[in-house]
Amino acid sequence: MEHVNEHECEFRFGDHGPKYLLRGPHLEWGIIRLQPGQELGAHKHKEIEEIFYFEEGTPLIVVNRKQYRAVAGDVFRLEPDESHNIINDTEADTHIIFIKCPYLPGDKIELEQA
Repeated sequence: MEHVNEHECEFRFGDHGPKYLLRGPHLEWGIIRLQPGQELGAHKHKEIEEIFYFEEGTPLIVVNRKQYRAVAGDVFRLEPDESHNIINDTEADTHIIFIKCPYLPGDKIELEQA
């Protein structure tokens, strides 16, 4: 068993970005906070499937260069090799829950645009 409290974990960039709650051995699970004007960063994965659940906010999610306006309650499941980015082009914070499987820390490929 593993137990963690979200309030004891930190966002990658202090007050925003991803916050990993569980990392391995089989999957990664966490939350993302994007403030107005921030973005996740365009990337893809070689082998990882990634799922985003939009809990709050209405950001753009860009998948293979196609833009979608996410709303609270939306779920997007991305296959390996699908480029993606999340852009908070709104005036409110965005909160997203993510799951990545399998757990492969070196699988991310940074891109200039999604």
